[in-house]
Amino acid sequence: MRKLYKAISTSALAAIFIVLIIVVGIAAYYAGTMAGAPTTITQTVTQTVTSTVTVTTTVAASPTPTTTPSPTTTPSPSPTTTPSPSPTPTYKPPRKKIAVVYDIGGRGDLSFNDMAYLGGSRAAKDFGLELVEVQSKTEADYLPNLRSLARTGEYLVIVAVGFLMTDAVKQVADEYPDQLFAIIDGYIPDKPNVLSVLFKEHEGSALVGALAGMVAHYFNCSAVGVVLGMEIPVLYKFEAGYYWGIRYGEEIYKEYTGKEIKPLNVLWTYTGAFNDPARGKTATEAQLAQGACIVYNVAGATGLGIFEAVEEAGKAQGRDMGPPFAIGVDSDQDWIKPGFIIASMMKRVDVGVYTAVQRALDYYAGKLDKYGGVLELGLKEGGVGISKLEDLETFLAIAEQAGRKVNKTEIIEKVKKMRESIPAWIWEEVDKLAEKLKTTPDVAVWGLKFSDIEKMIPLDANEIKQIREKLGVPAG
Repeated sequence: MRKLYKAISTSALAAIFIVLIIVVGIAAYYAGTMAGAPTTITQTVTQTVTSTVTVTTTVAASPTPTTTPSPTTTPSPSPTTTPSPSPTPTYKPPRKKIAVVYDIGGRGDLSFNDMAYLGGSRAAKDFGLELVEVQSKTEADYLPNLRSLARTGEYLVIVAVGFLMTDAVKQVADEYPDQLFAIIDGYIPDKPNVLSVLFKEHEGSALVGALAGMVAHYFNCSAVGVVLGMEIPVLYKFEAGYYWGIRYGEEIYKEYTGKEIKPLNVLWTYTGAFNDPARGKTATEAQLAQGACIVYNVAGATGLGIFEAVEEAGKAQGRDMGPPFAIGVDSDQDWIKPGFIIASMMKRVDVGVYTAVQRALDYYAGKLDKYGGVLELGLKEGGVGISKLEDLETFLAIAEQAGRKVNKTEIIEKVKKMRESIPAWIWEEVDKLAEKLKTTPDVAVWGLKFSDIEKMIPLDANEIKQIREKLGVPAG
């Protein structure tokens, strides 16, 4: 019995020993398997973070400390599993946002800034992008507005609307060399990430000047005028073209009618503002009192006061259409005071903004070798022109977007009736001048060739003074 118990005990101990060996083996196996798991997770996290940092660096935004991996705790990824990114990628995927930064005139000016919005919104729709709009309340807002957009690295192109933002764009473009910018009316020719979009305002202004010269003589007026915003070089181009056009129109009127005429007195006033209708109204009332029967708006939202003054003067004489007349600017403003705005010099800022976005996309897609430079739009390119009756539909839509209630049918009928009150041959001569300036700008008036004005651009204060004197425009 004792021998049997001893034998059983020996067998049990042996079995227990064998089971222990098996358990230890299994435990060791699973311990080894689980030991490899943290390494795999660590590598996965490292690869994700590294990719994020690379993208952030590419779009020129500073990585935050929370996304930067610590070299002491995170092992370097294996070259066989995580290839190093190229320091100079041949193609950068385009960003999905575009930004338009308005000048102090702002949206709702029914002119310069609203035209920029039109181009930006059209580009966003056509190219599947998101449009972000930023308003500048004062000139001090330009730099922080541009900088806050650029530092995000989210924008395909940032469009600065207006000459006054030139210095701010120069500075921010240097701070963020990987960000593309465009500036409307600003001249920055030497930065690869900045496209300067300029217009031949003198060409479009020559057309409305010729119209003013002929119409003023048709109604036996003694003077025409122009009310401007801030005295900056781009507005000298409006002046020069307008004055030349007035004298050209007088020559055509004299030739067509066979009448001897006395040269019109040309009045001009700088208000110093682009967003002060009260100043525009006061300046216009003064010119009307001096005999002007046509006043050209070159003052952005300040020009809304020009239109009010002209309409009030006309209605005070019992008229439901001009004279007196105003001339609109930038967009087709004929609808604002229908019957009293004879035409508008359309400066197609919308075309400029749209082209800048398209150029940025082409650059990123490798279709262009460079993005920056100067893009100048004139009569040939459709960048400037004189408003036509068929343009009204488009710009009435802008008015509705700006919150204006408009009766499209009534407005179009009034504008049509007003245009028909002007002899057809006058409109035809304006169209002939447009074609002439596209091909033969050597046309001379009062001894000044139109091509001579072009050669002087960009104009400074001394050069516009010379042009005024040459064309018989009194000093201000």
